[in-house]
Amino acid sequence: MSEDPNGHRDTCPRVAIRPLTLADAGEFTARARESAELHHPWLFPPTDADAYDTYARRLIEDPAKAGFLVCEADDGAIAGFVNVNNIVHGAFRSGALGYGAFRHAARRGLMKEGVGLVVRHCFHRMGLHRLEINVQPGNTASIGLARACGFRLEGFSPGFLFVDGAWRDHQRWALTADSRRSTYS
Repeated sequence: MSEDPNGHRDTCPRVAIRPLTLADAGEFTARARESAELHHPWLFPPTDADAYDTYARRLIEDPAKAGFLVCEADDGAIAGFVNVNNIVHGAFRSGALGYGAFRHAARRGLMKEGVGLVVRHCFHRMGLHRLEINVQPGNTASIGLARACGFRLEGFSPGFLFVDGAWRDHQRWALTADSRRSTYS
């Protein structure tokens, strides 16, 4: 991993993370369209320019959100995305992660590296103490990623989030700065 002058890692041998920008609309939406079958019924990233503009502006302009792209280190291709939502500072210092891989990058371990970089960014640069991932119980790929990144299962919430036209049950996974795996330190 490379480090910035303050010792923060933002790249791994295979991926780097960077903030999502409005200029990423073309590649992001093309990748989302190619990946619709992979994502359904769990998530619905924007697939056209107008939807992307709304999505990106929320992540860029709202201080309670942050959007990151996971990019392949060799060519900069967008492999996936990780969003930090519901960022709360003060005594709570928490955020909720949401993520998705694009089809060409799925099952290659790139998102594990990317989520790890975002976790490190959240704990070190953003000063957060706790991160949560909320996953529908049938989404085995997302559960596997949460587990692989060191998150622990904390509970089950019936009707937790409104997804694809209905209130869906979710498992709650969490990681704190104190309990994170040494691979993120």
